[in-house]
Amino acid sequence: MQTKTFSVIDADGLILGRMASIVAKRLLKGEKIAIVNTEKAVLSGKRISKVREAKEFLEVGAPKRGPFHYRKPDRIVRKTVRGMLPYRQPNGKMAYKRLKTYIGVPEELKTHKPETLKEAQAKKLVCPYFTVGELAREIGWNPEG
Repeated sequence: MQTKTFSVIDADGLILGRMASIVAKRLLKGEKIAIVNTEKAVLSGKRISKVREAKEFLEVGAPKRGPFHYRKPDRIVRKTVRGMLPYRQPNGKMAYKRLKTYIGVPEELKTHKPETLKEAQAKKLVCPYFTVGELAREIGWNPEG
């Protein structure tokens, strides 16, 4: 049985992978989810090595055939959640369609109270970390244009 609830999750200060796995489970249960402030989600690890990994990954594939590499933070977060879903199967495709991601907080969601995921807080991290927005800028995202 699928429930038709709607949640707004604020990604500010949440670890990307942990948040994505929790969101994926909730999407598979039938929940509609909007993730706001995606540029403020956190990646753990040293910035230099993660940026190098991302730039090497950008060299893989062809622009028309794929794999397709996104540079906007909302698309990076969306694709991370997709990696946690069985998106090639019908229930995974339907779950993926119930996900919306946004940079900042759009006008239509300002009335909703965003929730945070306590188990994915970056405060627990003792290693170095940086935000998805910083990674996106390093690999070619221009926030102004």
